[in-house]
Formats: sequence, C-alpha cells, structure tokens
Amino acid sequence: MPYVNIKVTDEGVTTEQKSRLIKGVTDLLFDVLGKDPNLTFVVIDEVPLTDWGVGGLNVAEYRAQRAAEG
Repeated sequence: MPYVNIKVTDEGVTTEQKSRLIKGVTDLLFDVLGKDPNLTFVVIDEVPLTDWGVGGLNVAEYRAQRAAEG
C-alpha cells in the first residue's frame, strides 16, 4: 500500500495539475513496482513560500535575493 506525499509551494497549482500528478504517480508505481492503483495513496500538500526554506532563507526571501543579484 504505497503512500506518496508531494509538497509544492502554494503558487496556484490547479486542480487539473494536481489530478495529473496523482494519476502520474499512481501509474508510475504500477508500471515500475506493480502496485495496485486501488491501494495507492497520493497526498499533495501546498506549503506557503515563507514555510519552505532554501539556502538558509524562506523561498520568498531567497527569490528576492536572487532577483536583486541580477
């Protein structure tokens, strides 16, 4: 019973995109590992930019810093 947790930043991921991710991951687990799609669980969490860190900064700060650098 596979469980896959996908985390993305909360920047307007559409319902269609989420559906495609769920279907794609489910199909991949079936194709590669033979896992039953009816027993495969996929959860998508949307994380605010300020709650996701990279390079010692939250993503909003990181992107601002990168933009200022040019």
